[in-house]
Amino acid sequence: MTPIRVVLADDQALVRGALAALLDLEPDLEVVGQAEDGEHVVRVVAETAPDVVLMDVEMPGGDGIDATALLRERHPDVRVLVVTTFGRPGYLRRAMQAGASGFVVKDTPAHALADAVRRVHAGLRVVDPALAADSLALGDSPLTPRETEVLRAAESGATIAQLARTLHLSEGTVRNHLSSVIGKTTARNRADAVRVAREAGWL
Repeated sequence: MTPIRVVLADDQALVRGALAALLDLEPDLEVVGQAEDGEHVVRVVAETAPDVVLMDVEMPGGDGIDATALLRERHPDVRVLVVTTFGRPGYLRRAMQAGASGFVVKDTPAHALADAVRRVHAGLRVVDPALAADSLALGDSPLTPRETEVLRAAESGATIAQLARTLHLSEGTVRNHLSSVIGKTTARNRADAVRVAREAGWL
C-alpha cells in the first residue's frame, strides 16, 4: 500500500515533532515535510507533493487560513486538515470557506487524528462536532471585509492617524469603521472589539 504523504505546518517545533512522531507510527502515513509558517508551507508543498497538509491557524508569515486558500488555488489535489489549539467557530467557517477539508483541535486523540487524515485523503469532510454546532449558533461574522481589515490593523495599538496612513484611508473613514465595529461587537472600545473578534475567530 502506498502511504498517504503528509506535510505538517505549525510554528512550534515541539508540536511539529510530536505530530510527526505520532503519525509516523501509522503504517499507512508518511510525514514528508514540515513548515513553520504560512509562506514556508506553500514552498514545502511544491517541493514534496503531499496528499494531505495538517495546517495550524495562528502562524507568522501568513496564517494557516490564508495559506489554505493559496494551496487550494495552486495545488487543488492537496487536501488540507486544519489542526489548531484554538477551537473558535469563526476559524472553522473561515477555514472551510478557504477550502479546508477538515477542522479538528490539537487535543484530538492520536488515533482519531490519524483517522481524520485518512478520511480527508479519501475525499470526506471531517469537522469537530462541537465546533460545528457552535459555528451554526454563532453565524457569520457581522464585520465587512474592510471593517475586518481596519480592526486587524488596529490590533497593533496604532493611532487613528497611523492607521489612516497604513490603510490609505482618511482619518474620518477609519473612525467610522472602528465605530461600526465596536457597535457590531457590542464592545466597550477598540481593544475590547479586538478581543471579541479574536475570541469568535473573526480575525
